[in-house]
Amino acid sequence: MGKPTGFKEFGRELPSKIAPQERIANYKEFVNLYSDEKLNEQSARCMNCGVPFCHNGCPLGNIIPEFNDAVYRKDWEEAYTILSSTNNFPEFTGRICPAPCESACVLGINKPPVAIEEIEKHIIEIAYEKGMVRPTAPLIKTGKKVAVVGSGPAGLAAAAQLVKAGHSVTVYERDDNPGGLLRYGIPDFKLEKGVVERRIKVMEEDGVVFKCNTEVGKDIMPEELTRNNDAVVIAGGSTIPRNLPIPGRDLKGIHFAMDFLKQQNKRVSDIKVTAEDILATGKDVVVIGGGDTGSDCVGTSNRQGAKSVTQFEVMSKPPEQRTAHMPWPSYPMVLKVTSSHEEGVVRHWGVNTKEFLGDANGNLRALKVADVSWELDVMNRPVKFAEVEGSEREIPCQAVFLAMGFLHPQHTGMLEQLGVELDERKNVKAREGVYRTNVGKVFAAGDMRRGQSLVVWAISEGRECARKVDEFLMGHSALESKDVVNLFEQVF
Repeated sequence: MGKPTGFKEFGRELPSKIAPQERIANYKEFVNLYSDEKLNEQSARCMNCGVPFCHNGCPLGNIIPEFNDAVYRKDWEEAYTILSSTNNFPEFTGRICPAPCESACVLGINKPPVAIEEIEKHIIEIAYEKGMVRPTAPLIKTGKKVAVVGSGPAGLAAAAQLVKAGHSVTVYERDDNPGGLLRYGIPDFKLEKGVVERRIKVMEEDGVVFKCNTEVGKDIMPEELTRNNDAVVIAGGSTIPRNLPIPGRDLKGIHFAMDFLKQQNKRVSDIKVTAEDILATGKDVVVIGGGDTGSDCVGTSNRQGAKSVTQFEVMSKPPEQRTAHMPWPSYPMVLKVTSSHEEGVVRHWGVNTKEFLGDANGNLRALKVADVSWELDVMNRPVKFAEVEGSEREIPCQAVFLAMGFLHPQHTGMLEQLGVELDERKNVKAREGVYRTNVGKVFAAGDMRRGQSLVVWAISEGRECARKVDEFLMGHSALESKDVVNLFEQVF
């Protein structure tokens, strides 16, 4: 606890941002850093709450009160040591995490919570500036070889932990650069790719080998990986998008969100786009889906110069504050206004898209939609919806981006060839806490195992899976559990 009265003296303040009309002229990050004084004040708001529920709110079990105390004292080495003991990539979570830790903050019961995410981002940026982020792999190796398939946050976390344990690690990535979702899913204005490349460089210095443009099941067979390695971690993510198979789906101008976002990320990185261009420039754009991917489509469309941007969500508009059905410290499903929404969008809730309408040339010209009302159960959860009579109408548009989430990982290729079992949701079956599939030395982690989730959960999955792989290889694990008490003892 940095300052006993800090939570009384200082209110929550977030760093300033570049104005919306200025920032949409480019794809650079636009959130500024705290001044030294403001960083000190914000860390001082973390109080001696007795039971820090933020630990439980964070999927990584980050030791938050202790690193806040270190930040208040300006002991950057201690702050970085504490933070990096539970989180391999604070520079990612400090930028793109929805901060479930803040929803569980005890101060948040009756005041705005501590700005944990921003403090985390500042710790890692200061650590890089001061040269504290260095390779951690031991000089003496175990002689064990591990292949990691997929270089998204789960694969990277697994690789970072395994090399830290002394194993030789090779990461296979089918795209032309490592990073997965971090590289080609999240726009640069939220996560500049130099941040990803900086971390990849550290991992390479640690001994991790990245083999890009290599799709397992196509360019290299899974059997070769299992034969030539002591263990294999599959962390390819949940990549099959949810479709909207309604009349007119084959019209030109309807695209999956990730196809749109990936192209723009490539353009920003000066990487040639080989497929037909997907652009929002000069068009009336409709984004179907109200989550983070939909928000990213809004921000990208505005930067490309869309004529207008509209976002639909079939669910009802969420409340702006917690209700009796979402008490503290649970993660509240409240209205989220992202930085992309601030930049310009018309949002609609409770709208069902019934048909895509085209012109004589097969191009999208409009959507046929209708308002819906939801029937709720006793816990205020939506059960089913009914169309509002007389609400059917057309919405003019020339581009639609489908951002309704992801179903499961790609089955054709690697998974079918490996013969791994799938669960009832068609994800790879590997029990949490074990992470081992039905195939001998093959483990699974991340969205490929748990289904579509958050980057912070993917990092947690990768870390925990790596610990189980280490146990499998060595009979015990030198890697940390995310158990908060054990971690606290190891740090101090």
